[in-house]
Amino acid sequence: MSGQVALVTGGTRGLGLAISKRLMARGVTVAAGYSTNAEAAKRFLDDHAEHDVTVHQGDIGSAEDCARIGAEVLEQHGRLNILVNNAAMTLDKTMRNMTPAEWDQVVRVNLSGAFYLTRTVLPQMLERRYGRIVNISSIIGETGAFGQTNYAAAKSGLFGLTMSLALEVARKNITVNTVTPGLIMTDMTAAVPALAMEKILARIPVGRPAEPDEVARLVEFLADPESAYITGQVYAVNGGMHM
Repeated sequence: MSGQVALVTGGTRGLGLAISKRLMARGVTVAAGYSTNAEAAKRFLDDHAEHDVTVHQGDIGSAEDCARIGAEVLEQHGRLNILVNNAAMTLDKTMRNMTPAEWDQVVRVNLSGAFYLTRTVLPQMLERRYGRIVNISSIIGETGAFGQTNYAAAKSGLFGLTMSLALEVARKNITVNTVTPGLIMTDMTAAVPALAMEKILARIPVGRPAEPDEVARLVEFLADPESAYITGQVYAVNGGMHM
């Protein structure tokens, strides 16, 4: 994978950071997207100064920002071989209390953002007849969750996007797959109250959350040139929580 360029949205922390590190270890140049956390972006650059990395700020829920980010990466690196649509957000409320704006914002970032960014970088992948696109969904897209109709709808929407796009680009040596994590140990899950975490863990057969790297290794596998015969698939990494 040495010499390839990857854009990882939300790539400076959490699961995105683990994915970025996995790809960097394989010699991939990583362009990491971030939204508002400039401190994490600076830390990412400082911590990985020995690698060829760049950071790109923008709102993935904005078609204009996605077009700009894609253009920045292509201008700075000359190509884009791997796209990991990882950036996501939550605004949890029951549907009765959820506003249209809260619905729209989550769907825009978690689903439309993957469309915006993929559409931006796809032409050069088609021209080069090569690409690896990995969408990061969630177990919630398969099971649903109380108070997460917006998040669940967006994350399950990635399944249809993945399969349909895979059909469109398969003959061009471009693969499109989805990874669907369960509970991952990140800053977000660390904030879950202890009692709620106990209940979640009781539902996981292996009895613990995943480490981010346990999910990132599957993304690395799907992004590998040798994974050319795998496309249009949804892969769960959830410790048996949903089968």
